[in-house]
Amino acid sequence: MDRMSKKAKIVIIGSGPAGYTAAVYAARAKLSPVLFEGFFSGPAGGQLMTTTDVENYPGFPKGISGPNLVETFRQQAVRFGTHIVSEDVNEVDFRKHPYKIVGKSDVYSADAVIIATGANAKRLDIPGGRDGEFWQKGVTACAVCDGAMPIFREKHLFVIGGGDTAMEEALFLTKYGSKVFIVHRRDKLRASKIMQDRALKHPKIEVLWDSEIINIEGSLSVESVTILNHKTQKTSKRVAGGVFFAVGHVPNTGFLQGQLDLHETGYIKVKPGTCQTSVDLVYAAGDVQDHLYRQAITAAGMGCMAAIDAERALCVKGLLDE
Repeated sequence: MDRMSKKAKIVIIGSGPAGYTAAVYAARAKLSPVLFEGFFSGPAGGQLMTTTDVENYPGFPKGISGPNLVETFRQQAVRFGTHIVSEDVNEVDFRKHPYKIVGKSDVYSADAVIIATGANAKRLDIPGGRDGEFWQKGVTACAVCDGAMPIFREKHLFVIGGGDTAMEEALFLTKYGSKVFIVHRRDKLRASKIMQDRALKHPKIEVLWDSEIINIEGSLSVESVTILNHKTQKTSKRVAGGVFFAVGHVPNTGFLQGQLDLHETGYIKVKPGTCQTSVDLVYAAGDVQDHLYRQAITAAGMGCMAAIDAERALCVKGLLDE
């Protein structure tokens, strides 16, 4: 960290609804925010950049594509004076204040930091489910985000997983699909007893035990899946309208190198009801701290909270007058 650093009141790490919303609020508060939107680690804008149609974000009654929604966020942040840095953050130093934020080319010294680096949904490497195949053409990792789309209506839908998330996704999909299959590699579910009971008792849900999807087929979108039963070693082909990965998420916190308190699952710990992390003047917003909702609208709300928290704390500490 021996490169010459630039000074910023607030640095936002990460883009997407949390980062860009934080930038809008910080810019309107005259904090002149600097936002590292990422580059090599993943598309700037986060998971929305791989989402074709967003139908549950307020203000777009006819829906909007994920990339177009992200672009509106970005334009609004820039309009109010956000400085965008199209780099990843390689490392941070929260051991002394002001904090150091180190990108590939730029280094910033910041009075406050908002982390909005999101989380990536885990995806299994199944033929047909990869990028350039049927990913976002009937294969997705968020039933709540995508399940209501017309492509899944009155179809046989397949949820891969055995935990609470898989049960929640399967139950949600019963509102739209004609039948929902939970595909699980083992003969027991990992989900909590109450979630298992709800799923197993639902007339539209069937569990395919000791099984995995080994191929996803179709023409323009998903039309069928091939399933292997590990006990019998037999394969079967089933008509399918959609496949949903529900095997967890990985929060993007590796660059922090243990400088913030994390949950066992890797999500950043925050003070309840706030975005305040274990380090003063460092905040976390969006999916990097939210393992429960993981929606664009909740991420945007947390971005707003983080920016307001940061502005108030900077004011109290007399750092706005410097």
